[in-house]
Amino acid sequence: MEVSRGRHTDVLRGLTADGRLLFGTRVARLFAYGWLSVVLVLYLAQVGLTEVQIGLLLTLTLIGDTVISLWITTHADRVGRRRMLIAGATLMILAGGFFALTDSFLILVVAATVGVISPSGNEVGPFLPIEQAALSQTLSAKRRTQAFAWYNLVGSFATALGALAAGTLVQALQSTGVSALVSYRFVVVGYAATGGALVGLFARLSPQAEAPPSPSTAIDHARWGLHRSRGVVFRLTALFSLDAFAGGLVLQSLVAYWFHIRFGVEPALLGSIFFGANILAGLSALSAAWVARRIGLVNTMVFTHLPSNILLMLVPLMPNLPLAIGVLLLRFSLSQMDVPTRQSYTMAVVDPDERSTASGLTGVARTIGTSFAPLIATPLLANPALLSVPFFLSGGLKIVYDLLLYRSFRALKPPEEEPTAEGGR
Repeated sequence: MEVSRGRHTDVLRGLTADGRLLFGTRVARLFAYGWLSVVLVLYLAQVGLTEVQIGLLLTLTLIGDTVISLWITTHADRVGRRRMLIAGATLMILAGGFFALTDSFLILVVAATVGVISPSGNEVGPFLPIEQAALSQTLSAKRRTQAFAWYNLVGSFATALGALAAGTLVQALQSTGVSALVSYRFVVVGYAATGGALVGLFARLSPQAEAPPSPSTAIDHARWGLHRSRGVVFRLTALFSLDAFAGGLVLQSLVAYWFHIRFGVEPALLGSIFFGANILAGLSALSAAWVARRIGLVNTMVFTHLPSNILLMLVPLMPNLPLAIGVLLLRFSLSQMDVPTRQSYTMAVVDPDERSTASGLTGVARTIGTSFAPLIATPLLANPALLSVPFFLSGGLKIVYDLLLYRSFRALKPPEEEPTAEGGR
């Protein structure tokens, strides 16, 4: 156990200054995402939007993120990673500012479409693909999965703290007589302020964070930045979009709303629930590197995801709040083990000069998949008889994804899992 901890610590100690800075921006960004996701749907309902309007708004939010992310990530290596990360943070400020200043559905739709907002508490926008590409080029194949595990761990902890902080703040404000609408608006303003902080942090990245020059850049960009691995990336893209669509049916903000409607849970307890859930998710992501070393990346993605999906479908079957919380937390203790392994696998099976585009396209596919799900989930949440259907749809579709992923990629091993692998690419 001591050796395992030492290996993990060595990965963190081996990060460059830019790598440590990117870990810091990950923490700030995921704190903001978790901070907002707990109250986002509650805030929109307080503003006066119907469930159908909220579903449309969340969908347009994710579609807008998709379009912007696709353009930014496929141009980042040419225009500059630092510049594009700053642009993404500026869009966070834009979205949070307009959400805080208006209750006009039309203006909110425009801000949601153009800006960057995370309804799920998870990564959206252009940040993750660019950061992954920058981190991968500084790591050996042996250390890549461990580094991504820590990267996801700190993100999950930050999301958890953000959810807890938002729930606690809202409850404290309301206990002093502040209206629910105003208390939620404080959270939205804080989200915009975090975008401002990210602008300052990204501005400190050095030239070493930029993409290395490649003589084939013009050709690669004309073909979406892909050459040898185009077929692999497109197959991963299709599967990841299915998984993301299923996940979009149970976005963290929608699950928070479900707990509020089903059991009357107040914001402070919602924050505590998702604090615990995201802590467990982070720990599960860290353990993924240990499991992957023993059974492989694809096996880890599939065999940890299947029981997680079964637990997801059990949540609405629980007869009371403590049991529902318990099953949800148990689900989160497994749910994120596929994330660092998925990210590491994508980086491993493509060439180094394809990584930014591969990460960007698979990330955009996930956002596209997620974006249409709220249109289906929110009307179901508005009907008491169908309130729990999103959990069953999500779990069932995710199981289909797991089986298809295993069938398609079990034979395609990353370099470090080949019998002759020396541990680095």
